[in-house]
Amino acid sequence: MKAKRYLPLTLFVVVLILAALACNFSASTANITNAHMSTDEGDTTQTTVYAPDTPTFYCFFELKNAPDDTVVKGVWTLVSAEGYDANSQIDSADITGSDNSYYFSLDRAAESWPVGQYKIDLFINDKLVETVEFQVQ
Repeated sequence: MKAKRYLPLTLFVVVLILAALACNFSASTANITNAHMSTDEGDTTQTTVYAPDTPTFYCFFELKNAPDDTVVKGVWTLVSAEGYDANSQIDSADITGSDNSYYFSLDRAAESWPVGQYKIDLFINDKLVETVEFQVQ
């Protein structure tokens, strides 16, 4: 008999927990396609190899199935280069938008880029969705 008495209370607690979880849950169908590096702002030539004296790196991508408030973050990283700490974050930037083509760029701060391996990680709403690797030779 006691079990029947607690059943409504148990169901009420379960419903409250599920409602709380549903409020914090967000599903997005947003995705990134055609992510690639390019030699210039006009995206005329795709590449994965840059010279040390390249003034700017460009990473282009298309955002698809994205609501207007979708945040894409790009995190530039020096993966490995002689004389530098491995996996050193160089810079990051955010773009907020919806379905469209976008790019992130990274300008050279020193006289030349260190020879080595690089990458840019692309996140949608703080979830890593793509990594584009490139190198400087």
